[in-house]
Amino acid sequence: MKELISMLRRQEGVSKWAYEDHLGYITVGVGRCLDPEKGLGLSDDEIDYLLRNDIERCYRELEVFSWFMDLDQVRQEALVSMLFQLGLPNFLEFKKTLKYLAEGKYSQAAAECLKSKWAVQTPNRAKEISYMIETGRYVK
Repeated sequence: MKELISMLRRQEGVSKWAYEDHLGYITVGVGRCLDPEKGLGLSDDEIDYLLRNDIERCYRELEVFSWFMDLDQVRQEALVSMLFQLGLPNFLEFKKTLKYLAEGKYSQAAAECLKSKWAVQTPNRAKEISYMIETGRYVK
């Protein structure tokens, strides 16, 4: 398998980014065609593998906040969801929210989330995450 992998990587090329192959099909990785008509796309297992990797990255990025691990699971997962969507640079712009979270002032942290451009752009998600931050409960 090692030699086959090496050969296919050499023959197909390797790309971390999606690109159009010589026939114009969106391709990624080692020749994985993502075109809905001609390609394989991603299997559910592959999608979940990528998602788990992204979730783990979000946890690592959040662990730099000394108070993060002291939060209950629901509040941690609310922040993971928020970071997952926004990316770290945009997430770090929520300075007042992060300050209130560090102080355990969850109602104020939730209110700050709802004052954001993010809440205007994705209101349902922002309301759900704000509820989780404020109450420590999942939306039912």
